[in-house]
Amino acid sequence: METSPTPPEFVPPPLPPPPPVITPSPAPKPRKSRGWMIAAIILLVLLMLSLFGNLTQLVASAFSFKRGLHTEAFGSARDVGPKLDECLLENNKSPNKIAVITVDGIITSHDNDEAGNNMVDVIQAQLDRARDDKRVKAVILKVDSPGGEVLASDEIYKEIRAFQEDSKKPVICSMGSLAASGGYYISSGCRWIVANELTLTGSIGVIMHGWNYRGLMDKVGVAPNTYKSGKFKDMLSGERAANEIPPEERAMVQGLIDDTYEKFKDVVADGRGAAHELNKKEGKPLADNWADFADGRVVSGKEALQHGFVDELGDFDDAVDRAEKLAHLTDSNLIEYRERYDISNFLSMFGQSSQSHDIKLQLGADMPKLRAGLMYFLYQP
Repeated sequence: METSPTPPEFVPPPLPPPPPVITPSPAPKPRKSRGWMIAAIILLVLLMLSLFGNLTQLVASAFSFKRGLHTEAFGSARDVGPKLDECLLENNKSPNKIAVITVDGIITSHDNDEAGNNMVDVIQAQLDRARDDKRVKAVILKVDSPGGEVLASDEIYKEIRAFQEDSKKPVICSMGSLAASGGYYISSGCRWIVANELTLTGSIGVIMHGWNYRGLMDKVGVAPNTYKSGKFKDMLSGERAANEIPPEERAMVQGLIDDTYEKFKDVVADGRGAAHELNKKEGKPLADNWADFADGRVVSGKEALQHGFVDELGDFDDAVDRAEKLAHLTDSNLIEYRERYDISNFLSMFGQSSQSHDIKLQLGADMPKLRAGLMYFLYQP
């Protein structure tokens, strides 16, 4: 009997190899920001430079003072107020100097620069430096201004007159395109005035300006509630209707204007009279009828010469020639005093109020920033 063949033994198929294990690469370490380190290094360098500069100036000042050269080389010591550096404008290899002081824009006592100084403070400091420096023989006042605050203009005028009386150094005014109202007020204190034929000057007068917006308030339904201790406590308020302003108030305000206007005319008469007394026949005296043209009108430089408001027609070079002649110089170097800015001014920017960072809309013309309640010697076309 035949036996059946034995079936082949079942062999299972080989298992597939396991998938390779993929090990993720380690994530890169985040880079440390070094911006703060760079900023700290820059601030540290600036601080060191400022300290080094202040220390150098202190040593130099003490060294010069010890040798009796302090007032001549570095000017008067000022613990507070503007810090000035002498800059050379024109070098004529002369031991004599003429200081140039610029009055540009609205004349104001309001702080208007990064260092917190105002125009009056800066001009006073510049005149102090020119007074104390024996090599400075004369001062040229470059005026390009429509005028400004009454009190600020008067303070600058008095500083110019006092400087000339104390130092015996002449101040020569060089008028630019505009030297009107308060610009002419301060110019009248100078020993000599040079104007261009096309200079606009004069505008001898006073203005106090305001807005009455009561009509607009009535249209939008806004009514003011005012509590006051006296009848005239809300003088010059723009919230009152025209018929609510008593005639006595109008008379008082006009009286203030008239008194200040008379002061303006007295200043012109005194300043130009004192200058003519020194200049004699070389200068131009005020015309007999000059007050007829002191009604707020502006005049050209050519017409101003006819009325005796200025002494000479010319430009800045003519003013330099006149300064050398009045100071009895054959040549001179031209200098100016510029405000010094250091690390303290940079750091003070971080502490400024939000008013310093207001967004400005450029309308194509710069309107003067007039302060409420102040009278102005101002030409405002």
